[in-house]
Amino acid sequence: MDRREDGRDWAYRVDPYGFERPEDFDYASYEAFFSRYLVVLTRRAIKWSKLLKGNNSIQKSLKVKRYIRKGIPNEHRALIWMIVSGAQTNMEQNPGYYHRLLEGEKNDKLLEAIKTDMNRTFPDNVKFRKTADPCLQHALYNVLVAYGHHNKAVGYCQGMNFIAGYLILITKNEEESFWLLDALIGRILPDYYSPAMLGLKTDQEVLGELVKMKVPAVAELMERHGVMWTLVVSRWFICLFIDILPVETVLRIWDCLFYEGSKIIFRVALTLIKQHQAFILEATNFPDICEKFKQITKGAFVTECHSFMQKIFTDPGSLSMTTVNKLRETCREKLLSQG
Repeated sequence: MDRREDGRDWAYRVDPYGFERPEDFDYASYEAFFSRYLVVLTRRAIKWSKLLKGNNSIQKSLKVKRYIRKGIPNEHRALIWMIVSGAQTNMEQNPGYYHRLLEGEKNDKLLEAIKTDMNRTFPDNVKFRKTADPCLQHALYNVLVAYGHHNKAVGYCQGMNFIAGYLILITKNEEESFWLLDALIGRILPDYYSPAMLGLKTDQEVLGELVKMKVPAVAELMERHGVMWTLVVSRWFICLFIDILPVETVLRIWDCLFYEGSKIIFRVALTLIKQHQAFILEATNFPDICEKFKQITKGAFVTECHSFMQKIFTDPGSLSMTTVNKLRETCREKLLSQG
C-alpha cells in the first residue's frame, strides 16, 4: 500500500493514541492549535518534573489541584491518576487480587456480554484491531472480566468498555486500569452502571435543574418542546465524553475528574450549553434541538482543550459539591417516587 495518500503520510492520519482521523478532519486548524498547545505542554512538563522531583508520589494540595487543572503531561498521567483517585493505595493494599479474579471461577453470561462488545469498542483505533500487536482487545477483555467479578452488583454494562479502553491506552497496564475503573465506578460516579442506573438518571435530572438555574432560556426551550435531558446528554455521562469530545479534551477532563470528582461532568456540560446558548435557542422543534446538541460538541471551541478547560471553571460560575448533593437528593427522590 502506498503510505502517502492525498499527500498525507499514512501515519499522520492516526493520532498519538491510535485513533484514525476522520475523512473530513481539518488538519490546518488542528496544526495551528497544536503548535500553540505544544508550547503549553512543554512548559507544563517542566513544572511537573520539578514538582515530582523523580519521586513517584504527591500529596493533594491547592498547588497540585491547580497543576491538574492546567493538564497532566502524558508521561505522568497514569501515575497521577492512580495517586489522586486512591487507586494506587487500593492496588498496594490488595496485592495479587486482580490476577486472582482472572484465575477464579467465571460467570458465563458475563463473559458472553463482554465478548459481544469487544469488536464494537473503538473500531476506529488501530491498537484495538485484531491485526495489532499487541492487540489491546485482550487487555480490555481481562480488565472488564475482572471488574465484573469484583463488583457483582454492576457486572458489565455498555459504556464501561469505552472507559476501560481509554484507561488501557493511558496506563498501558491492565492492573492499573482495573483499579482506576474501580475508582470511577465504585466511588467517583455514584451508581451510574448498576442495572437500574439510578445514579446516572439522577445526574441527568440534576443537570436539568442546574440549567434551569444557570441557563434558564435553554431549560425553557427543552420543556416547551418536551425534550427529556436523557435524550441529549446520556452519552455525555455514560461514556464520560468519549467519542463526544476530542481525545485530548477528554483526557484533560478526566485529569480533573480523578482529582475533583463528578461535579466536573456538570461543569463541562454547563459550559457546552452556556457557550452555545444562542445557537441552541435557534431550534424550533424536537429533532432540531437534538441536532443542535450534537453540533455543540464539535469545532474549535472543544478542540482547543487548554482554553476549554479554563472556561469550565469560569463559565458555569460557582458550583459546590453541597449544591450538587442537595440536587441529587431531591432528583433521586423524585425518580424513586415515579417508580
